Amino acid sequence: MECPACGGPVSMDVGPNQPVTVSVADALLAAGEDDQIIVTRHCWACGWTEDRAVSIDSIETTEGDGATVERAALLDDIEDELAAIESLATLEDALAEVRRQRQLEPQTDDTNEDVPE
Repeated sequence: MECPACGGPVSMDVGPNQPVTVSVADALLAAGEDDQIIVTRHCWACGWTEDRAVSIDSIETTEGDGATVERAALLDDIEDELAAIESLATLEDALAEVRRQRQLEPQTDDTNEDVPE
């Protein structure tokens, strides 16, 4: 980003109450309704500075495919359980059971259809 006054390098700070390293995008995603984000730009070459305040009036979110979200949550739960198992024999047994269950399932082209409801 270049300074509009001299063309020098510009740094950007996001505030208030944000860590020094936070990006504008992360600050926007973390903001709540009625929050205000202040973005300050500084040119270290000529001293130019600019503050911009962004007020969050409302937030609209859309969620992804429910089956994909559920599958990701189940995978996280499985990984957590596996990480807690210290016995190699138990892990081998779990892997064998997963493979046995997969052999019993009918083959499909869509990998999302095997997510339990």
